[in-house]
Amino acid sequence: MLSRRQKHILLKFFSMFSVVRGYNILIVVIAQYLTSIYILAYDKPLKSVVFDLNLLMLVLASAATIAGGYIINNFYDSEKDRINRPNKSKLDRLVSQNTKLSFYFVLNFSAAIMASYVSFNAVIFFSAYIFGIWFYSHKLKKLPFIGNLTSAVLTILPFFAIFLYYKNFEQVIFVHAIFLFLMISMRELVKDLENMKGDLLMDYKTIPVVYGEKASKLMLTILIAMTSVPVYLLLTQFNVGHMYIFFYLSVILLLAFLLLLWKSSTKTHYLILHNILKFIIVAGVFCIVLINVDVVLNRIS
Repeated sequence: MLSRRQKHILLKFFSMFSVVRGYNILIVVIAQYLTSIYILAYDKPLKSVVFDLNLLMLVLASAATIAGGYIINNFYDSEKDRINRPNKSKLDRLVSQNTKLSFYFVLNFSAAIMASYVSFNAVIFFSAYIFGIWFYSHKLKKLPFIGNLTSAVLTILPFFAIFLYYKNFEQVIFVHAIFLFLMISMRELVKDLENMKGDLLMDYKTIPVVYGEKASKLMLTILIAMTSVPVYLLLTQFNVGHMYIFFYLSVILLLAFLLLLWKSSTKTHYLILHNILKFIIVAGVFCIVLINVDVVLNRIS
C-alpha cells in the first residue's frame, strides 16, 4: 500500500507527465534516432550513430525544449483547456503554475547546456527554437493560417537540427519532410475543429472560428490532395524499401479520413479524425525501419 505522501508524489508526477506530453516526447526521441540510423546517416556504422554523444546531446536538447514548449503552451491555454479538455485540465492543475514555470526555465537552460556540448551554432539554433515556441504560444497561436503553419514548422524543427548535424542533402529527405509537414498541418487544422468551442469563447482566431467548418474541411481536402504528390514521388522516384507498405496504408487511411471528414459535425467526430492522422504520423516513425532492413542487420553484425 502506498502512503498518502507517495500517492501525492505519484499524482504530481503524472500531472507533470501529462503537461509535458511525455508520450509525444518519447516518440520524437525514437523518431530522431530512427531517422538518423535509416535516412540521414545510413552509410555510417550503426554503433557510431547510436553511441554518438553529439547526437545524444541534440536529441536530449530537443526533448527538453519540446517539454518546455508544452509547459508554456499549457500555461497560456489553461483557461481554454478547461473548456476543451476538462479531464486533462483537472490532472494538469495538480501542479501549480509557479512549479510549471520553474521547470520550464530549468528545461530551457538544460537544453542550452546540452546544445553547447555540440557547438555554438547548436546553442543559437535551440535558443531561436525556444523563443519561437514561446512567441507561438503567446501570440501566433491565436492567428489563422500563421498559427497553423508556425505550429507545423516548430514540430519538425527537431529533425532539422539532426539534418544540419549530418549535412545530408539528398532529395528523398526533403520529400519525406514535405509529407510530414503536410500531415502535421492537417492534424493542426483538425485540432482547431475539435477545439472550436473553447477557441470561440477565448477569442482565438483560428481557421474554423474565422472561416467556418466548411472552409476548414475544404482546406483539409486540398491538403490531402497535396499529400498525394510526395507519396507518389516516394513510391515511384525513390527507393523506400518495404516502407511502401506504410505509404499505401496512408493513402487508404487518408481516403477514409476524407469520407469521414465531410460527415463530421461533433467534437467526437473530429477526435476520431485527429486520431487517424496521429496514427499515420506515429506509424510512419516506426515504419522507417522498413526502408532497408537487410542493410541494418548487416550493420549490426
